Amino acid sequence: MHSKTYKKLVAKQFSADFRSAIAIEELPIPAPNSGEILIRNKFAGINAGFDTLVCKGNVPYVNLTPPFDLGVEAVGEVVAIGQDVHTLQVGDAVATTVRGGGYREYQAISADLAVKIRDTTPDLLTLMPTGLSALVALEKVGEMKRGEVVLVTAAAGGTGHIAVQLAKLAGNHVIGVCGSEAKAALLKKLGCDRIINYRTETLDTVLREEYPNGINLVFDCVGRQVFDICVNHLAIRGRLVVVGFISEYTNDLECVTQPRIYQKLFWKAASIRGFLMPHFSEYAEEGRDRLLDLFYTGKIKVAVDPTVFRGIEAIPDAVEYLLSGKNCGKVVVQL
Repeated sequence: MHSKTYKKLVAKQFSADFRSAIAIEELPIPAPNSGEILIRNKFAGINAGFDTLVCKGNVPYVNLTPPFDLGVEAVGEVVAIGQDVHTLQVGDAVATTVRGGGYREYQAISADLAVKIRDTTPDLLTLMPTGLSALVALEKVGEMKRGEVVLVTAAAGGTGHIAVQLAKLAGNHVIGVCGSEAKAALLKKLGCDRIINYRTETLDTVLREEYPNGINLVFDCVGRQVFDICVNHLAIRGRLVVVGFISEYTNDLECVTQPRIYQKLFWKAASIRGFLMPHFSEYAEEGRDRLLDLFYTGKIKVAVDPTVFRGIEAIPDAVEYLLSGKNCGKVVVQL
């Protein structure tokens, strides 16, 4: 370690605007305590939706008071170990998903919270926790079966492109919804059966004309009108899993005046199910190991957005870029 200090990003106040909520702090690099390791983060994954909501104070299950640390997933290298650490050693590549451990150059954490990986490639940031969320949401909440019609919104995003592949591996017909030709090209490579570019086609029309029997399983990250359309097109006993609602993260929630939604669900015995990974932590270890095996054996591919963001200072730009919807795959920052 050439420097004695490191930088990290903190939320100094609540604000609807991520950039105005944050500050960069410089602190001494810590020494690991007993049972801990010190990691030099090399790449951090961007979770713009969660970042925005937590900086607005709209994530009730964490109940934070500023100032607090930001970022979640990171890959890096172990640079020091404390006493009683026997599972890792200096030089090991590791992945971490500790809230507050991502948007910083160094982190000292319990060795039990780090997962040893083959190398510090940013590709792994698409799997933990992003890909893990896709797997658990589809299998445990959506009860995905074989031979179904599965629709994924924001299908070329960090979570969506993994959901597409998992649904295909399970033997399903997969519809991917996206907003650009570049994203459509990515989805074609990943094996999507039907790609709907909502800028050149109308989602409601395509579903009505091409899928008259409806959609068995919807994996929705978008919300608003996309959510409404997907509800209307659920099949008998169809399931819609709410994985996010990125269309409303930066604004106040839209007030909707219309008949209550149960009249759309009841006659089809359809359902809407919410998903939040912290409420399904019992599936994390098995799901993570399975995803890593699928990746290392080439059964799933990962997409990292090619736009380069370097340094703690670039994180606000990366957050805004992801929220703009321009990304193809996972957005990462090189630290």
